[in-house]
Amino acid sequence: MTSMTAGSGGQSPIRRGANLPRVGDFNELVVLDAIRRQRSGLSRVELAQATGLSPQTVSNITRRLLDQGVIRESGRQSSGSGKPRTLLEIVPASLYAVGVHLDPAVITCVVVDLLGTVVAQHSHTTPSGGDTDKIAADMAASVSALVADSVADRDRVLGLGIAAPGPIDVVAGWVVDPPELPGWGRYPLRDRLSEATGLPAVLDKDVTAAVVAERWTGAATASRNLLFFYFGTGTGMGLVVDDTVLRGISGNAGEVGGLGAGCSTRILVEEAVALGVLGAEYTVASPADAQRGLERLAVLSAAGDAAADGILERLAIRIGRGVCAAATLLDVDTVVFGGPAWQVLGDRLLETVEPMVASSPFVKATHPTAVVTTTLGASVAAVGAASLVLDGALSAQPGALLLK
Repeated sequence: MTSMTAGSGGQSPIRRGANLPRVGDFNELVVLDAIRRQRSGLSRVELAQATGLSPQTVSNITRRLLDQGVIRESGRQSSGSGKPRTLLEIVPASLYAVGVHLDPAVITCVVVDLLGTVVAQHSHTTPSGGDTDKIAADMAASVSALVADSVADRDRVLGLGIAAPGPIDVVAGWVVDPPELPGWGRYPLRDRLSEATGLPAVLDKDVTAAVVAERWTGAATASRNLLFFYFGTGTGMGLVVDDTVLRGISGNAGEVGGLGAGCSTRILVEEAVALGVLGAEYTVASPADAQRGLERLAVLSAAGDAAADGILERLAIRIGRGVCAAATLLDVDTVVFGGPAWQVLGDRLLETVEPMVASSPFVKATHPTAVVTTTLGASVAAVGAASLVLDGALSAQPGALLLK
């Protein structure tokens, strides 16, 4: 399958349909995805041009989507001559998804609509200790309560996405001895939450979920080749090449230690305490404790404290080198940064990282590389978890065309 750009001035990549037998479901998703990516709406003529499907196929598909209430007619567009064309757009409230992000510091639950807009959200500190069954039960209860209290009709909720720190076992749905989460071991989180909530569930790495969020509803919906640098309790990268999310053979792609860009908030704050930049009262006893130290480091750096700024400068250089190497290897056009720690330190880190990417002899050779901060805030991984559900159910996956 190839891709092209929508014909009404948009820049979003659109998958091409296939005028072949037994691909009706795939083509329906191609059309739905094209309309979703073009927020200003697309006419049937533009859909046929953008997707490569015949006008009759597009007409049949849009009729079904209109009957299902997933799309609606949103107005008319004059093309200068002839009859004005009717525009079609997504109905956001037609479908919903739930996302939950298990981070060592905070657990975040969200409900999003079909366009990925958050309609309900709840966060609480991740409990310490190893009572995983109780923590999972509390997560499930939070999910169920959030759905019940939101505008989402339960019958319109497609499922539950779960984002967790790696390593994970995607096939079994387990988290596997995640760092900073002692006592979890090999835990069947996907199935436990699915059973407790009654929702079909999918589990993925938090960095992968974050890049899916950007691809679905964030700052990089128009990019087919991007990387997301995630900085939460730890660091990692989510990767997209040719509009395909890269997960690796075990679903654990995105580790950045080998690029020299690995860091945890605990290590960062402990370094500041050891150097006397922060007092002993900022000593980290649990991942949630690091937030105070990060905020204080940001304040000191902004106020001109050379030692505090030096810590952040060294971190920024490590991140910049790792991002430049990955951007070169993958030949991406967009680099997005985000995560809870990035929300605190990002402005300072970007002062160093952005020029590094712009001046890299490897990145700049044939095309510009956009460097941006996520528009989805600290809850980007939770939004990504929900986006995993939307993406899995509603994005056209070329693999679906393979004969079984």
